[in-house]
Amino acid sequence: MEPFDPITNARGVGPVLGRKLAEAGCRRIVDLLAHLPIRYEDRRTLGRLPGPGGDPPERAPGPLTVVVRLEKLRRVFGRRRFSRVEAVADDGENRVGVVWFNRPYLVNQLDEDASYLLHGVPRRRRADGAWQVANPTVERVAEEPDCGGGVRPVYGRMGDVPPSRVERLVHGAVSRLTETRGRDWIDEWLPDEERARHGLPSLSEALTAVHRPSAEASVEALNERRSPAHARLAYGEFLLQQLQLAAVRRRRSWHGKPHRYRTCDAAAKVAREVLPFRLTGAQERVLEEIETDLLGPLPMLRLVQGDVGCGKTVLAALACLIAARSGLQSALMAPTELLAEQHFASLRRLLGPHLDLALVTSGQRVASDGRGAVLERVGDGRIDLTVGTHALIQERTRFARLGLAVVDEQHRFGVLQRQSLARKGQRPDLLVMTATPIPRSLALTVYGDLDVSLVDEMPPGRGPVETRVLSENHRDEAVALVRERLRRGGRAYVVFPLIDPGEGSAAGLPSLEESGAWWAEALAAPHGVVHGRLGRKERDATMSRFSAGSIRVLLATTVIEVGVDVPQATAMVILGAERFGLAQLHQLRGRIGRGTDRTLGQSICTAISGRSSAEAERRLAVFEASNDGFRIAEEDLRQRGPGEVLGTRQAGLPQFRFGDLARDWKWLVEARADAARLLDRLAEPGNEPLRRQLERRIPALATPAQGAAGP
Repeated sequence: MEPFDPITNARGVGPVLGRKLAEAGCRRIVDLLAHLPIRYEDRRTLGRLPGPGGDPPERAPGPLTVVVRLEKLRRVFGRRRFSRVEAVADDGENRVGVVWFNRPYLVNQLDEDASYLLHGVPRRRRADGAWQVANPTVERVAEEPDCGGGVRPVYGRMGDVPPSRVERLVHGAVSRLTETRGRDWIDEWLPDEERARHGLPSLSEALTAVHRPSAEASVEALNERRSPAHARLAYGEFLLQQLQLAAVRRRRSWHGKPHRYRTCDAAAKVAREVLPFRLTGAQERVLEEIETDLLGPLPMLRLVQGDVGCGKTVLAALACLIAARSGLQSALMAPTELLAEQHFASLRRLLGPHLDLALVTSGQRVASDGRGAVLERVGDGRIDLTVGTHALIQERTRFARLGLAVVDEQHRFGVLQRQSLARKGQRPDLLVMTATPIPRSLALTVYGDLDVSLVDEMPPGRGPVETRVLSENHRDEAVALVRERLRRGGRAYVVFPLIDPGEGSAAGLPSLEESGAWWAEALAAPHGVVHGRLGRKERDATMSRFSAGSIRVLLATTVIEVGVDVPQATAMVILGAERFGLAQLHQLRGRIGRGTDRTLGQSICTAISGRSSAEAERRLAVFEASNDGFRIAEEDLRQRGPGEVLGTRQAGLPQFRFGDLARDWKWLVEARADAARLLDRLAEPGNEPLRRQLERRIPALATPAQGAAGP
């Protein structure tokens, strides 16, 4: 038997089971071995069943492994044709009831005259307080052993195949491969030098160790996936992915950009000319990195990330102005019409005297203002900077000489969408921005083809926002906190999770329609309403009145999450906070505390939570304790995983079977550094297995000189 044989070659896999496994994605034996245990049980120490005396706790301190004989084995039928198998376990000192639910076959497989190694957690029954072990594992033993059953892996289901069957198949496959191919039963592709440098086992040793742990293995390390075997699997997976990204980056070096930027106006000089304030040190550093990219021969691919309010949009504006002074067009794409409109308004105020701007969204009419239709002016090159939504990547939007593409709030777009904007020109420079801090591990994977800049300094005068989490029955306390800020001259947001009561699957949450009037009356200040169903004119008028101060309280949904900048806003109430993710809570909080007027007092954000799960409570505790967007992002990644953090629309998000971006990020950093070196050494003797692994994922690894078109 070979590792890459069809799964039907495995012992015990017939046509029916083979179809079930294939439907679960297991088509080869190696796919079965990639199904790692979900946890490990320590059965090395034999214990005793709990006795009936005393007043012990409701459950035993942990799982027990004990040698028992079974008595009174029987099948009991319940309602609706369900059944259970019951028995009494006797270890020679104590007797405890045992029950298995919905496993009727056990009544024929178990023998009252045999000894069994039983593993499970004893608990008190509510009815009579007697001890009982539910659904334990049992393993027949010939005689009483001196020690338990070692370290036992526990598997999850594979589609319709139950865990017990998966366990038998995996162990059978490992045994047969070891018998037929020896200790190194799967070919190693990781170079010996890399394995030795990181102290990692071979691939066959790693797979054997995760499925058949040794008697000396650390159960804690196995369960936390910190064992050398798990590290080898995670590192190898990360390395292949990072090699793919390194190959993509190399392809960029084969093709320069056709446009050039003028060097007569340095970025720092441009900033001094147009800005009414000085850049922070972090902004100056990132602006210099952007300028170096623009003046270079290769297209810029740069991600600029930083916390809410750190001033990334100013950097994008300066880059667009440099492009305009070089005779090139720029495009800035935002995920929503509201954000695009706000960007357009702020950029027009900042850059209006220096270049021509236009707004292009799907909802607007393509109108004429006497100089021709907007899209016509963009297409013939009369517009220097075009701000818009997804409409920028539609067929009807054309550019004459697009040199710079900017994508804002990149986490809300798919990778293919930013690539579509880049294809509007001939290899334009690409600047990607996000105000949602991205954990380093995610940035290295999803944005591994981009250079990363970090704006890690806030403008002067910005203080931290005080954050409190309150329950629904303390909303009067939230009202008092907001009214105090209003009395000082500040303004406030009240954020609702819904527009209508009972909307969608979130019935029972506070809504604007149902609770807005109560909050308006309680805060006793001029108020306005903003949500996604309002027309653009009504929404803009309300926002303008709020910015001007004729409206003091804004009742809104999450449409204000990004882009809204009112320096006098010093208070926020978030209702139904348990339903928001950490990143979204942090984004909402970023709408306040943006001003420098100390007479308004410290800004405060109050999150009001209803019925919360344990996970929601952990999330809100982190939100209350920290204003650091990067700490929040890392915790968000740990709690929800990369798919939820970035959204399911992220077409470029890799799916890892072994590595975990939150747990194994240090191995990811090592893999990224190693990939840069190994890509140049793929042709060296001894690296052929690694090259073959990579060629399965990339059509060609040759350079242009070798006649290939590149990966």
